[in-house]
Amino acid sequence: MKTDNLTLARGYSDIPAGTIATVVTCLEMRKRPDLPRVSADEALTLHHWHQPALEEYRELFRQIGAPWLWSSRLEMSDEELSSIINDPQVAVYVLKDAGRQIGLLELDFRQENECELAYFGLVVDATGKGAGRYLMSQAIEKAWSRPIERFWVHTCHLDSPAALPFYQRSGFTPFKIMVEVLDDPRSKGLLPESVAPHVPLIKLHPDH
Repeated sequence: MKTDNLTLARGYSDIPAGTIATVVTCLEMRKRPDLPRVSADEALTLHHWHQPALEEYRELFRQIGAPWLWSSRLEMSDEELSSIINDPQVAVYVLKDAGRQIGLLELDFRQENECELAYFGLVVDATGKGAGRYLMSQAIEKAWSRPIERFWVHTCHLDSPAALPFYQRSGFTPFKIMVEVLDDPRSKGLLPESVAPHVPLIKLHPDH
């Protein structure tokens, strides 16, 4: 069996306390899928979030992502975060239900001929009601309205178990699997220790 690209040793690998490891699946679509357009419930509205206030953006990011240990945008400085979400090639959308912010969609066109589904999610109490299907329908429509050759996304096993099959039903095909090791955002104080109970928090020993 060819193993030229295998960088991880077979078997178990310890990771340091205070970190977490996750298996990441990358998925792509090379053409717009032939799927029926999803209509929204009359209370749902999608808005282009032009130059969102940083703390308002972080708060929605935290509400959606805390159960799944999303932390990358919480670690960024104001300057770094602003440079991404205010880039003209990054489109940020907020999904509202009767005026309440319940979803985030972020499309990154900074790579030529591509669009990355950088962030896609709903607050927990908005899931399972069709809002996700509507948001994905909008994501596909908006991504392929540009002259792109590939629309891609990555998800990991820290995410909702429904995420990977949802992406596949939406027309994405897996093309690569990676392992990521990162600092546990709970151990850094970015998120409360009580979130994501499905992921054990292994604390650093006080002497270390």
